[in-house]
Amino acid sequence: MKLSSWRVALRIARRDALRAKGRSALVVAMVALPVLGVAGADVVFRSADLDPGEKVVRAMGRSAAELRILDRGAVVLQAPDPAEDFHITDASETKKENGQPAYTPEQRLSLDTEPADLARRLLPGATLVPFREGPYTATSTAEGLTNVRITEADLADPVWRGRYDIVKGRAPSADHEVAVSQEFLNTSGLRIGDRTAPRGLEATPFTITGVAEYPGDLRGAVLYARPGAVLDKLPSNGARAGVTSVSEGVSHWLVKLPAGADIDWPKVVELNKYGFVATSRAVLLDPPARSEVPFYAYQDSQGSSSGRTAFFDRTAVVVLGTVVGMALLEIVLLAGPAFAVGARRSRRQLGLLAAGGGDRAQVRAVVLGGGVVLGLTGAVVGLAGGIGLVALLRTRAEESAGQRFGHFDLQPLDLLGILLIGLVTGLLAAVVPAVQASRQDVVAALTGRDNLKPPSRKLALLGLLMLGGGSALALLGATGGFGSRSLAVLGGSAIAELGMVALTPYLVGLFGRIGRWLPLGPRLALRDSVRHRGRTAPAVAAVMAAVAGSVAVGVYVASSDEEHRREYVAAGPANAVILASGWGAASDGSMLSQQRGAVQNSVPGLGVRADVQRVNYLGDCRASGQSCGRVSTVLPEERQCPIWGKGRRSLNQEDIARLGREDPRCKERAITRGNSFGAVQSGDATLLRNLYSVTDPAAGQAVAAGKAVVFDERYVKDGKVALELTEPYPDGPMDADFEPASRTVTLDAVFVGGQSNVGGTAVVSAETVHRLGLTSSDAGSVWLPDTAPTDGAEQRARAALAKLSDGIEFDIERGYRSPGDLISLGLTAFAGLVALGAAGIATGLAAADSQRDLTTLAAVGAAPRIRRTLSGFQCGVIAAMGALLGAVAGIVPAVALRKVEAAGAVYPGMSVQEETARGIVVFPWLNIGVTVVVLPLLAVALAALLTRSRISLLRRSG
Repeated sequence: MKLSSWRVALRIARRDALRAKGRSALVVAMVALPVLGVAGADVVFRSADLDPGEKVVRAMGRSAAELRILDRGAVVLQAPDPAEDFHITDASETKKENGQPAYTPEQRLSLDTEPADLARRLLPGATLVPFREGPYTATSTAEGLTNVRITEADLADPVWRGRYDIVKGRAPSADHEVAVSQEFLNTSGLRIGDRTAPRGLEATPFTITGVAEYPGDLRGAVLYARPGAVLDKLPSNGARAGVTSVSEGVSHWLVKLPAGADIDWPKVVELNKYGFVATSRAVLLDPPARSEVPFYAYQDSQGSSSGRTAFFDRTAVVVLGTVVGMALLEIVLLAGPAFAVGARRSRRQLGLLAAGGGDRAQVRAVVLGGGVVLGLTGAVVGLAGGIGLVALLRTRAEESAGQRFGHFDLQPLDLLGILLIGLVTGLLAAVVPAVQASRQDVVAALTGRDNLKPPSRKLALLGLLMLGGGSALALLGATGGFGSRSLAVLGGSAIAELGMVALTPYLVGLFGRIGRWLPLGPRLALRDSVRHRGRTAPAVAAVMAAVAGSVAVGVYVASSDEEHRREYVAAGPANAVILASGWGAASDGSMLSQQRGAVQNSVPGLGVRADVQRVNYLGDCRASGQSCGRVSTVLPEERQCPIWGKGRRSLNQEDIARLGREDPRCKERAITRGNSFGAVQSGDATLLRNLYSVTDPAAGQAVAAGKAVVFDERYVKDGKVALELTEPYPDGPMDADFEPASRTVTLDAVFVGGQSNVGGTAVVSAETVHRLGLTSSDAGSVWLPDTAPTDGAEQRARAALAKLSDGIEFDIERGYRSPGDLISLGLTAFAGLVALGAAGIATGLAAADSQRDLTTLAAVGAAPRIRRTLSGFQCGVIAAMGALLGAVAGIVPAVALRKVEAAGAVYPGMSVQEETARGIVVFPWLNIGVTVVVLPLLAVALAALLTRSRISLLRRSG
């Protein structure tokens, strides 16, 4: 077709679009919404993806390099940007000769020289700006304590700009001053000018002088002090200070070089030999060739890339691609009826065009021109809206993402591609109406009569093959059976749904056969829908698309919800109120008495309290961060899975995979309670009742008699349970295959059944702990009220605990709470609205086409309400057929995506319960039933209410 003909077609399409503003706005909105979402996501992604210059500034401010040493005497292999990846070989892993490590000269110098002195020797003329990140520690707030991370750096030095920026106030200028992050101010209730004191330094509080921001992390609660002002003064006993650990010495610097000097890639490789990890400004801006990077050669030698999943086979990519692709297909199907309405309304105009010498291609071009005009308009509106929305909400988007954008990045090629998506969506939506319009009889178009044809059996057969083949491709391809999983699942799901669309005209005819058993109103509506398949099929396809999307997401959400329900691990019995010391300021248990009082004053009717003691091997080291060994129950050797046993290091990957598949011992699920009391706990009969619902007096008597109560019979052999006492890990370097020594002691035990998800937990008495030479420490409390505390009581308790410290573990066991119910309900309601809209459009068109039939009915004495009844049932028939077909079509993508997730989550030794849960498919029959039954009834009611009863008599033509 000539270009001039396309110009005329586009002018006609633009004129028709302006005449039918409501229909045009509907199509534009359908196209614009997905374009808006994709455009906004693209702008956010591109803006958050830093270019090399921005990465340099964020990593090292204005310095020439960032330098750190992780382990003296180590050898490092790194990518040009070590933030991407690096490999470190500890000094302990050095090959030995004659029983002694064969250190290289570089390793020997690294071991014998202070890191800062070594760095200055390797970088002559460099100035090292120390940078020290300390532990999380508790510091005072307006109402209590909160945990912050302490960083020591001189923020007054311009070298930090870009890495740390002062956004409010000023940088600390004295040792008694600090800057803080905005997150700290938000959670602490403090302001600039207030004072805060880390725990252990209450006598010397620090004044807050400003707000500092690290653009790469906006969510951290951080306290910025001058070098040496805080960390060295923190008490060394972390258990009393409420800190996790204190780093000794400085091992992190920014490097300032003389003007014109830089650190090139050979120098970075040299630094790696001494154990330094270096991020160089010059290297990031001008990275070396891949062949010059030893780290990449090491990766290739290890086959690191061979086991990687191809991009389009990754589970997240498959899910995202399927969702986006199916959403675009549904938009095409939903917009189809609007173009069908336009083509029907312009039937006489198109007939005149054909009568005046226009061929079928020109008639098609007019309808397709509408798709081009409306699709392009929707794409432009959506593109502008997406860009404008991101620009308007940029600050909130950054805060939500937790990092600042590098710059507002608009990629022309990306935006052009998104524009084309909108254009193609509108064009595809107009294809079927255009073909139908080009095939209409000219005389029938000019006289307003329909040219009724039986449905094509060839098209129906093709649709059936597409439905079967697409379903097979999606379901089998989900497990990797057909090349790219993304293409298999998306392509199969789309082919299956399009096959259902192709089947629609034939199925509409089959639906017509039930008309003989219906009353007059539904029978007329069904007959009219069957006779006018040209307008009915697109409307049914639109309803089907909406319902299919709702059913697909509903099945997926219900299945995922059931998976999470099966994998849920309760912290205790139903209604149990559980308080644990947690981490941070309260981790040493010194505040438990205050915390218990806060809970008891906030929650009425708690009942008897059971205090829990954690059993320790060499003391309680939770707060200090040191290793004091551990106490745990252990299965008898013949019942242990080899994958997790002590001999696991001698197994290769093939052995692990084989054992995971074949050894029944590796298929057992071993899970402990979802609390932090440890595997071995000390308590009495009250603890057994409150935490494990054990009311049998014999169990309490067994604990008092010095026995252990065990809840998994696999751990009991010959009436005894084995406790493994594992020595702590030593300080300093150790071999890669090092395992701490352990010894096993046995204890008389009784098994108490009926406890699910308790695993290898054991309860012993305090006397038994002392008899075994172990120690115990206060870990928390458990209450078991008769009724669940109210939400208000829980909120009061949390508020009272928050005033004491953060990091406290407080939970009320209310069982598994499904997040999917509201989602499923919302999706069902949304699908119903869209389906009602599609059915309403088709009903309006049917009402216009049925005017002659209504006139005939009026002439023979039909009651005025017949028009209202007929319109209602016309809408209901379309909604019912679309809902039934959509319920079938939506199952394929949902089941395929569940198979994708199940296949991507397999690991050696996966239990039978986990395998079953990961692949389970659940159909939300209630939601599906509501959609299939209630939606058509609602469509009938709304159409009947919104249609006038009065019938205008018209002169019959022809």
